[in-house]
Amino acid sequence: MTITILVTGAAGNVGAELVRLLLADGRTVRALSRTSAPGGVPAGAEIVTGDLADRSSLAAAFTAVDAVFLLAGYPDTPGLLSDLRAAGVTRVVLLSSGAVVDGDPENYVVRYNAESEKAVRDSGLEWTILRPSGFMSNTLQWRDQLRTGTEVVEPFADVPIAIIDPADIAAVATLALTTAGHHGRSYRLTGPHALLPADRARVLGRVLDRDIELRAEQDPQARRRMTQDMPEPMVDAFFQFFRRGGYDDSRVDPTLPSLLVRPARTFEQWARQHADDFR
Repeated sequence: MTITILVTGAAGNVGAELVRLLLADGRTVRALSRTSAPGGVPAGAEIVTGDLADRSSLAAAFTAVDAVFLLAGYPDTPGLLSDLRAAGVTRVVLLSSGAVVDGDPENYVVRYNAESEKAVRDSGLEWTILRPSGFMSNTLQWRDQLRTGTEVVEPFADVPIAIIDPADIAAVATLALTTAGHHGRSYRLTGPHALLPADRARVLGRVLDRDIELRAEQDPQARRRMTQDMPEPMVDAFFQFFRRGGYDDSRVDPTLPSLLVRPARTFEQWARQHADDFR
């Protein structure tokens, strides 16, 4: 019997890697997109249009699907899960955040991820929750700066994070979607080392064979810039994480190597794979 897996956020950093891994494993993959011709979705997946913020748009996406990779944070996650169950879906893997583990429950980011987690646990489906640390792919935000110079500016430059390769998150998601033994489990996932932004700049510079200087962005400037790009409650959440001790994302967790039976990928490995993105 053919098993179809629906991947939401299929053009994103984790979603695209997941689609690629599932296709390589011989799985039938349906990729949810708001548009009919999304960039970034690996070839071979069936593209279906829909928006997780609009349940009425998702009937075709949910039809004849067995398992779903779901993003956290949508306003009616309980309703989405009810629709999935009614459509015959049996398994869901939720991409949440490591901040849920020990973050302030009133923090905006913690709250919306925790609400999604609760909805998944109460859904009646087989469920697995993934709680990753910060993504290595956030380094792609430096691309424009490096096209015009050698300096990159980064907020919270004094904060070490055990950043993770999205491909490793996708590898764990593949296990949870396609194999038994993961129902009812919440996995904290981190990279192998806690790195400062300056560490990333040094490694990326070595990979690209060029000098990269990192300048710490001052907090007032960072807040103004971030407020232009995201809702203010989310900006407040990051300042709570990194300036008021609301979340320690530097601890390295052994769960990922145990699940994948190999070490977590290093930032240098990620940088070498994505070097052309900076050239």
